[in-house]
Formats: sequence, structure tokens, C-alpha cells
Amino acid sequence: MMLSSERNDRLLMLVFIAVVLCAPIIFAPIGAGYPDLLQKFAIYGIFAIGFNILFGLTGYLSFGHAAFLGVGSYATVWSFKLFTMNVVPAMALSIGIAGLFAVVIGFISLRRSGIYFSILTLAFAQMCYSLAYSVLTPITNGETGLQVRALAKADESRSLLDADIRVVDGFFGVTETSVPISNFFGLKMSGWEGFYFCAILLIIAFYISLRIFRSDFGLMLRAIKSNQNRLNYTGINTRPYLIVAFVISGMYAGLAGSLLAVTDPLAGAERMQWTESGLVVLMTILGGVGTLIGPLIGAGLIKYLEQIFSSINEQILEATFSFLPETLQHFFVGITSLFVGEGWELTLGLMFMIVVIFVPGGIMEIMSRLIGLFRKKPTDNKPLAGEAQPAE
Repeated sequence: MMLSSERNDRLLMLVFIAVVLCAPIIFAPIGAGYPDLLQKFAIYGIFAIGFNILFGLTGYLSFGHAAFLGVGSYATVWSFKLFTMNVVPAMALSIGIAGLFAVVIGFISLRRSGIYFSILTLAFAQMCYSLAYSVLTPITNGETGLQVRALAKADESRSLLDADIRVVDGFFGVTETSVPISNFFGLKMSGWEGFYFCAILLIIAFYISLRIFRSDFGLMLRAIKSNQNRLNYTGINTRPYLIVAFVISGMYAGLAGSLLAVTDPLAGAERMQWTESGLVVLMTILGGVGTLIGPLIGAGLIKYLEQIFSSINEQILEATFSFLPETLQHFFVGITSLFVGEGWELTLGLMFMIVVIFVPGGIMEIMSRLIGLFRKKPTDNKPLAGEAQPAE
């Protein structure tokens, strides 16, 4: 049985790697085979995978993971401004700082469970947003946001918000002829190079998540979700396991925030808003909480729908319904326009309601039901009268 499980995991990894690396070809027929959108698939996939380690395995619903996303972005941009445009130290710094934040927030928030835990994480995220937006303006540049600038001249004394120093790049004699772009030891992190860099990190992140799901640690997290009180009664202290899961999840979010800044060197307070935390919750639930692939599918679907529905404007709708009489055309354009363009989130909300009401297991449950329809039903082996039956 164990060998079969390991073989299935290896097969899953091979299929996953093939799909991720061939994504430009696979998603081209639906208009999603270009680098910018595929980068978002990969980055928010990492965000959702990390969130699923906490929510899917332990059942602790955090509404504050946007704080780690924002912290990761700010740390990356500051690394670009101070040290080098190389992404390796920037990502290491982001993951480390996000992990430290997660230790502090998790240590306090995990003193409570259920709705109180969720409210505590939400409060922390909103505090981080307010600090970034106003109080910490010298560090975050407030409403304008933090972005990479040109290098300051040797005889020039300017604020770090207006000019960068990049001491490591300066030490190695790196010159700039235009707006700096982040790089991986010389490989520019834009276009297809940027996508494949994010794709490889997604594969690594997924593999780590798979090992956590299959480990004794993952089994303990599932036991906490199943019945934490029973574990406590047996003398097991569950809090260290929860804190470790929370920190790992926060580090995943920090990595995702770092990659957002790597592909677009800009960090703003809006990444810490509660809507970003709600988005990753939607992604996870829509795809399937507690499943390995589900959150990834949810992240990809939401980002794809955001791209498609938000780009539909009134002119496109009028052209679509041009075959109707003018009165009906105006009627359908008026109704449909509520669900596209700036109102695309209304479509997302309706889709989320339908999933939660009819298929709470998300897309993975839908796929499971469809597969079940084509599987051969087991024969009805009813026990004979008087035959012993196993106890339930």
C-alpha cells in the first residue's frame, strides 16, 4: 500500500511538472498562454498552496495572510534598493522577514481558535495595512508605494525613496543604462524568463507541500483538525505544531509577495488589504480545501476570470448582442454589464455562492463526482442471513 502511494505521488509530481512547464502551450487555446498571466497563476498558486497548509490541514481560517504578502513585497523592493537587483538575496530576505512576522502573529493569534483566531489575524493584517499606509510612510512611501529608482550619483545626496544605492551591484561594477530590471545572476526576470523562474519555484513549493501532507507532521495537523480536544486530553501539546504550520504558511505568502515584486518591482499597502486575504480564502475553497491540487486550480481560475471578465467593456457587449433588436440589445447589455468590467467581482461572488451551497468540496469535488460517474459501481454483496457483519 505504501509503495502504491509513493508511486502515485511520483506520478502526480511528473504530471504536475509537465503541466506547469507546458502551460504556455496548454493555456494558449483559452487566451491565457502569455507570460504576465501565467506568472500570476504561478505566484498566486504558491500563495494558495501555503495557505492550504494552515487552513486545509488544521482547519484554522486566517484572514490575515495578506500581511505576509505585503511584507514580502516590501522586503524585496528594499533589497533591490539597498543591495542588488539579484532576486536571490531579495527572496531570502522576504521569506525570513515574513517568517519572523508569522512567529509573532501566530504566537498571539493561536492562543484562540475558531472565529476568535480569524478575527485576531484580520486585526493584525489591518494594523499592518494602516502602518504601511500612514505611520511607516518613511519606509513604505505610503499611498504612492515603494519602487525601484535609478542609482544615486556619487556626489549626490538624496533620499532613498528618490534614488537607490545598491551597494553590492556597485561593488561588482554593475552599470545601469535604463530602468533596472530584477535578474537571476544576469537572467532578466521579465517575459518568459520571469514566468519559468516562477514556475520552477511553484514546482518546488508544491513538492514541499506534498511532503508535508505525507509526513507525520501533516498527520498530526490533520488530527488537530479532526479533534484537537481529544489530543489535548491525551497530553499532547498541539500549539507548537500549529505555530510551525502558521509560520510555514506565512513564509509561502512571503515568497509569493516577493515574486510579485520580482516581476514588477513595486510594493504598495494595497497588498495588505483584507481583500487580498479574502481572495486566497476564495481560491482555496473554490478549488477544494485540504486537497493538494485544489487551491492551485482555484487560484488559476480566479486570476483567469479576473483577466477575462474585467477586460469586457460596453463596446464588446454591444457587438456581442448586435444581432438582437435595439431594445433587446440595450436590455441585455445593461444586465450583462453588471457582471463584467469593474463588476466582475459580482460574477466571482455568485460563483462562490453556488460552489459553497451545492459543492462545498469545490472544483475537486466536482471532478470527483464526474470521475465517479464513469467508474464501475461495486457489486452489491449483501451478507447472507446469519452471516457475521463487521462492527462500524
